[in-house]
Amino acid sequence: MSNLVSLQKTDFESKVLRASLPVVLDFGAEWCSPCKRLAPIIDGLAGEWAGKASFFAVDADSNSDLVGKFQVMSLPTIIVIKNGNEVARTVGLQAKEKLVELIFPHL
Repeated sequence: MSNLVSLQKTDFESKVLRASLPVVLDFGAEWCSPCKRLAPIIDGLAGEWAGKASFFAVDADSNSDLVGKFQVMSLPTIIVIKNGNEVARTVGLQAKEKLVELIFPHL
């Protein structure tokens, strides 16, 4: 079972903007090979940091409003949100160590 919950536009305000924990958004798509390779890494971090951050998968194909809001130009894109504001971002397939460097300071 995945540790990532799919995020829809209708949930964005309550689950991201009003979140008490930092939020990690994983923008990807079913057809995206690097996204598929990144998914188990993000899923593992979501399990390790349960209770310290909320992790959400954002399907870029069905959430074009969120893609536009965050100006996501390439997939996969990982965005860290804290107190309703973007605090970190990375684009492309990343090693677990790089993702830890990106996310951990915001926990």
